[in-house]
Amino acid sequence: MMYRILCSDLDGTLLSTKSDVSDYAIKQIGRIKNKTRIILVSARMPSGMYYIQESLGITNQPIICYNGALVLSENKVLNSVCIPIHIVKNLLSLCNGLQADLGLYHSNEWYVPQTSVRVEKEIKYTKSTPTIEKTTVTIAKWEEQEVGAHKIMLMCSKESADILMPMLEKKFKEQLNLYRSNDTLIEIAPIAVSKLSAIKLLMDKNETLEDIIAFGDNYNDIEMLENVGCGVAVENARTEVKKISKHITSKNTEDGVARFIEEHLVI
Repeated sequence: MMYRILCSDLDGTLLSTKSDVSDYAIKQIGRIKNKTRIILVSARMPSGMYYIQESLGITNQPIICYNGALVLSENKVLNSVCIPIHIVKNLLSLCNGLQADLGLYHSNEWYVPQTSVRVEKEIKYTKSTPTIEKTTVTIAKWEEQEVGAHKIMLMCSKESADILMPMLEKKFKEQLNLYRSNDTLIEIAPIAVSKLSAIKLLMDKNETLEDIIAFGDNYNDIEMLENVGCGVAVENARTEVKKISKHITSKNTEDGVARFIEEHLVI
């Protein structure tokens, strides 16, 4: 089988390590990239995706950042949707008294109030560097610039995340996409966008969702995998993701995406 577009999540999916794409994946993407458009779809910021595009030789293709909140093509902004600054302020207020820091992202900028093990991991894995400043300072600066957040990452203790998640769902379920990526991380994006909505923006008039194959592993991939022509989960994906996928391939650490491409996609 062959598809006109291949969309892939990065962390836990296309990346066989925490930060890099394998030579095997580079070879398999290289085999099909002249006939199939390869679009990277991630919660990452642009700088955390550009080096992967370069490794794959697909810098001429658009990227979907922040789970669809920012869509870029060779540095040109195709779509941008932000969390309004008043909501960012409300989120900061909710975190008062709890072990929870806000990682704030806008365009290719990343702000954190202090370094931590979590921040250092993010620097290592995404090859991106944050600006360290008080969250109140970042908010004041953004307010003056009239910009908001493309993504917010709440970096918490498990106990604080247990408290915050139900509060956030109750207060912001109509305004924000919320998902807990692990015991201590809550990722927040504008509700008006998703990976699927961003993919639809990039389709040509003569293309349909049936022309797309997509790969993923986490909750934020479910809508994408359910609606494209062929949704493929890696073996390490969440149970809920594997249940809705048409196929399951090997784990990301075993190059599941590349294996599926080699075994099933012809040119």
